[in-house]
Amino acid sequence: MCGIVGAIAKRNVVPVLVEGLKRLEYRGYDSAGIAVLTGDTITRVRRVGRVAEMEQAAVAADLSGQLGIGHTRWATHGGVTEDNAHPHVSHGLIAVVHNGIIENHEEKRAELKAAGYVFTSQTDTEVIAHLVHRYYLQEGDLLKAVQQATRELTGAYAIGVLALDRPNELVCARMGCPLLVGLGEGENFIASDVSAILSATRRVIFLEEGDLGRLTRDSIVLLDKHGQPAERAVHVSDVSLASLELGPYSHFMQKEIHEQPKAISDTLEAIRDTGFSARLFGPDGEHILPQVQGVKILACGTSYYAGLTAKYWIESIAGLPCDVEIASEYRYRAAFANPEHLVVTISQSGETLDTMEALKYARELGHRFALSICNVRESAIPRASDLVFYTRAGAEIGVASTKAFTTQLVALFALAATLGRLRGKVSPADEARYLDELLHLPGSVQHVLNLEPQIKAWADRFAAKSNALFLGRGLHYPIALEGALKLKEISYIHAEAYPAGELKHGPLALVDNTIPVVVIAPNDALLEKVKSNMQEVSARGGELFVFADADSHFSESDGVHVIRTPRHVGVLSPVVHAIPVQILAYHAALARGTDVDKPRNLAKAVTVE
Repeated sequence: MCGIVGAIAKRNVVPVLVEGLKRLEYRGYDSAGIAVLTGDTITRVRRVGRVAEMEQAAVAADLSGQLGIGHTRWATHGGVTEDNAHPHVSHGLIAVVHNGIIENHEEKRAELKAAGYVFTSQTDTEVIAHLVHRYYLQEGDLLKAVQQATRELTGAYAIGVLALDRPNELVCARMGCPLLVGLGEGENFIASDVSAILSATRRVIFLEEGDLGRLTRDSIVLLDKHGQPAERAVHVSDVSLASLELGPYSHFMQKEIHEQPKAISDTLEAIRDTGFSARLFGPDGEHILPQVQGVKILACGTSYYAGLTAKYWIESIAGLPCDVEIASEYRYRAAFANPEHLVVTISQSGETLDTMEALKYARELGHRFALSICNVRESAIPRASDLVFYTRAGAEIGVASTKAFTTQLVALFALAATLGRLRGKVSPADEARYLDELLHLPGSVQHVLNLEPQIKAWADRFAAKSNALFLGRGLHYPIALEGALKLKEISYIHAEAYPAGELKHGPLALVDNTIPVVVIAPNDALLEKVKSNMQEVSARGGELFVFADADSHFSESDGVHVIRTPRHVGVLSPVVHAIPVQILAYHAALARGTDVDKPRNLAKAVTVE
């Protein structure tokens, strides 16, 4: 992984490849490269570091060509070196870019070495290049060669391939990792993300599992996993180029934090129109949702914390049992499956490999129904689900998720309320109250955004710290988890989150005057319990940073700092309290001078294990 772009055209494609790779920078990467057919040579330019450095080298070399592929790499096999950067070339004849992980690469590497192939990198991708080369010599057909090569691969891949003596075709294949084809006029494209090709076309085809494709300037041939001709729908992307630009903001994360009132409002549009209707989740919702006897949520990272919040809502509002599992763990354990429990997968990209594989495993275990909550239309996980709720967060570029998280919470609350209504647990009066609270949510979020200067002052104090604790109770414990994750992700300050009641069961040993303790303290039924937990911290010399509702009775004192968010917004309070911890992490990272949008070692779309 992490980003792929390819083009075949009647014009110079180098600017297209470079711009595409720049659009993919948000996904996280450590090296970049392009390979272009230039006359009788495949010319490569690769650099460790940013796309801009690779671009400078390409300009210096006066690189030009009408067929090319490009890649941003996030190291998995082999270190961050130019030799390991993509594209990889076999015998000057075949060039390959690849996202994913080939699990049997060591076996294939040994086999290819025995056949005389010489490896110049430590990557699993070079195995693909040599396999395609071997079959290309036999077949004399690039598409067939890729087809034969991929049959020998175990694992996940999205690949783009070109051959020196095939200047009029670009071949691609997909299994387990996202890849799409872009349709132009006298030119065609491949990409791992539509943002990479938006400046050239909005018409795209999302490849399905096992698909292969042959692109020329004027035609596209697709084969399915059985090698049969495949017809795939053409979609017109509604992603705007403006959403991919910073505008007046310093970073995409800052921009996306401030876009949350609109993202939430846009996500609420369907709910505003229909209420808590099963139709919100697709045409089969009215048939499936009344049958649901429980919920199993599968997700990773921030989406997992959204699921933990939803557990409280689903059990208290809908009266249904709800389990929440980390997808990467669930898929490898002997799990119990109740066929009447709805599997809910949560993924911003809709391509998270662990979540996709967990969904497949749940199906194998006997779960009948699956619902996807996703921000990207026509992505893999929604296509594999019976029902779907698309959040309308818009493009999220910053690696640390912000608006995707809060819109996921809105979608999950709508699910809880809908299940509750179908089961007679939510009365018409309850439904009206919940709808009213939802519609006021964007305004409450904007209120918190207006507190940014106060939160920034706290963040400046965090910058010198090495550790932090986050505390929450009930519905707000997942928000404490999310706050700790955000701080870790982008500021590199070690942070942990605990249910506040667990302090005396171990974590209290960490508390002294060097460790800041962030407390999520809404004016709910557990407020007095939280205050008692805060006393435990103060008694040990800990410094408290409290996010409290405006109607909570807190006063500042030595070692106790308070920022007041809006008045308590009831059961939707977790959405509001997610905002200040995002802002705190953002400004702490700025104060420490880290790369806020592209934190080290992380990628936006995790399409490998």
